[in-house]
Amino acid sequence: MPNLHLFSSPGENDIRYIVEASRPYLESKPDAIVAFMPLASLYGERWLEYTKNAFKGLAHPETINTETMSLPEMEDVIRRASLVYISGGNTFLLNHRLHVSRLMLFLRKKVQAGLPVVAFSAGAILCGPNILTSKDMNTVGALQFDGLNVSSYNFFVHYAMDAYGQSVHDDWLSDYHFFHDNPVVMMSDGAYVKMDGKKTTLVRGEAWILRKGQEKEKLEENKLITL
Repeated sequence: MPNLHLFSSPGENDIRYIVEASRPYLESKPDAIVAFMPLASLYGERWLEYTKNAFKGLAHPETINTETMSLPEMEDVIRRASLVYISGGNTFLLNHRLHVSRLMLFLRKKVQAGLPVVAFSAGAILCGPNILTSKDMNTVGALQFDGLNVSSYNFFVHYAMDAYGQSVHDDWLSDYHFFHDNPVVMMSDGAYVKMDGKKTTLVRGEAWILRKGQEKEKLEENKLITL
């Protein structure tokens, strides 16, 4: 069953939310490995040293690079990992790389079987049925838009409202339901959504859900989110 820890932002000018959510899966293992996927960034290697320092004393991050590694090499990292950490950037680039490298199918299978995922921004969006609620530009020219499909919800990140409780993205997100029926969870920065099997909850922060044909609804912390 999927075990997801999803964030709009990774921390307060750091990745503390990521490390906190990862800790329970790592602290009892002396040689714990984190499969680090900075695939949403064109410059993911810049974050390797930073990520290693953030997890120092807790786990060893092993970076997955779809341009330089073979499929068996990437699968081996995931197979040995205690969890997968998917960072932010351009959602279309992330999805494109996973599809072109053919890693998507194996990753989906492992996550469906219970391999924990800790992700923020583009990484959170990836966990839905598709990535069509990303506001990123499809600069890579991606032709496939199905996500990991380990959650029934689509996700929208960095959601912000004006003084009247509206967002410039509300109408745009409503348009999604002309073609799709599943709800969209809109997460503000600081929000943490956890999925444990079929149970999805807002752990902290502010988030809303938009269901087809309905007004958006503010989610309550520690209360199950229902379709």
